[in-house]
Amino acid sequence: MRRVAIIGAGRIGASIAKLLHNSGDYTICIADQSRHVLDSANLAKTISKSELTVTDVDALLLYIKDCEAVISACGYDVNPLIAEAAAKAGISYFDLTEDIATTQRIKQIAGQAVPGQIFVPQCGLAPGFIGILGFHMAQQFDQLDHLKLRVGALPEFPTNNLMYNLTWSTQGLINEYCNPCHAIRAGQYVELTPLEGLETFSLDGVSYEAFNTSGGLGTLYETLQGNVSDLTYKTIRYKGHQYLMNFLINDLKLGEQRELLKQIFEKALAVTRQDVVLILVTATGIIDGKFMQITDSRKVYHGDVEGEHWGAIQKTTASSLCTLLDLYFEKKLPERGYIKQEQVCFDDFMANRFSQCYKTEQQHRS
Repeated sequence: MRRVAIIGAGRIGASIAKLLHNSGDYTICIADQSRHVLDSANLAKTISKSELTVTDVDALLLYIKDCEAVISACGYDVNPLIAEAAAKAGISYFDLTEDIATTQRIKQIAGQAVPGQIFVPQCGLAPGFIGILGFHMAQQFDQLDHLKLRVGALPEFPTNNLMYNLTWSTQGLINEYCNPCHAIRAGQYVELTPLEGLETFSLDGVSYEAFNTSGGLGTLYETLQGNVSDLTYKTIRYKGHQYLMNFLINDLKLGEQRELLKQIFEKALAVTRQDVVLILVTATGIIDGKFMQITDSRKVYHGDVEGEHWGAIQKTTASSLCTLLDLYFEKKLPERGYIKQEQVCFDDFMANRFSQCYKTEQQHRS
């Protein structure tokens, strides 16, 4: 049995705990600063639950010291504290952050790694699985021209003018809409403005739009620089969403008052567990002397998991991290230091027991 600590017992942290525990191969201890959150997580009695203040560095280190790995399911702002504790304890570290500055800090901390100890940030959907899939597709080309990564977590039944409901972290959503976006244009690294680059497309008879957002590309722009002409990441939404978000964030300048924007979203937009995740990757370039295009599209729907109803973003995020943790213990990841998502073998990822939601749902390849 592998002993793993999870810090953060919210929806995603609890989901990770349930998947790992029910596999029969992990002993789980989970901590949160809130006893109410721990009690409402509906976790098995055999999972150890503790109250913990992450900013209490000594208590955090004591909590994780007998584990083989620690998972941060907390807000990105405390991830460096958890990674530093992991470094001191000599155990491996995994998180779900999309925040660029936090990821760079984790990379610095990973410089302290000892043999067998790895630091793997960005283990969710985007960044996360989308980088693994995108890099896998890029490797199929002799010369890569364009690589377009598009991901969206959408309500299955939108009812408001924004055509949107909250499905995950509000703060993470705001960061996506407000922070600079990495990209490669004409072979050169560039920063793009969020909410720009609007495009429209149809998938299975439904019309969507996509636009620049921050963080989802992960480190892929670093890895592919010099090997691709154009690389972009955009978030998928129903048509009309970008216009209203641009009005709120830029015209009304609520992007300069993020805490107020967070309050507005959480007051006006209901949370839904009836969501669908869309994944669309398109690559063009030269294969065997011919100019070719390959497209991979996937849909993951909400549904029953572990005897509960889970949202699609809940399923994809939790299962992606659990897959990477499994691959680490199976010695299918690099064995020391900072690990990028694109260093994960796509075939190993898809063959793992935890990744089934990515391949049993609707999928098209052309």
